[in-house]
Amino acid sequence: MADSSFDVVSKVDKMEADNALNQAQKEVAQRYDFKNIGASIEWSGEKVMMKANSEERVKAILEVFESKLIKRGISLRSLDAGEPFASGKEYRLEATMKEGIAQDDAKKINKLIRDEAPKSVKSQIQGDELRVSSKSRDDLQATMALLKGADLDVALQFINFR
Repeated sequence: MADSSFDVVSKVDKMEADNALNQAQKEVAQRYDFKNIGASIEWSGEKVMMKANSEERVKAILEVFESKLIKRGISLRSLDAGEPFASGKEYRLEATMKEGIAQDDAKKINKLIRDEAPKSVKSQIQGDELRVSSKSRDDLQATMALLKGADLDVALQFINFR
């Protein structure tokens, strides 16, 4: 019998992220505590730019955006928010959506699979994703459970299970 396999990836659905941002824009426009302070949230190229007149308000906009991401099923591990910084009279905060598994994170995941997964499971790094294969589908499902339970810094999805 041929080996079964699946791919471990870290991707963000752009449409869902866009929907979450649009919902956050509506809430920021409607909420009383964001009135007349120049509060806004929008795409700035690949980044999300949040603006307000104080550091606390910018962090509140970030919390609104995070809550919308969670409702849309996007893990907060894929959001990389910086620190608020002053820009003239307003404060700004930039956040990016992380795509792909970085090389050092891929090595950590690879080591975790080698150390703790069933012995028949093999994994190899392929660019910004990992291919995990084994003869036993049960071992692959155990490996998926292991990776879901692991405390990693990246949001993982499992695709191409065959």
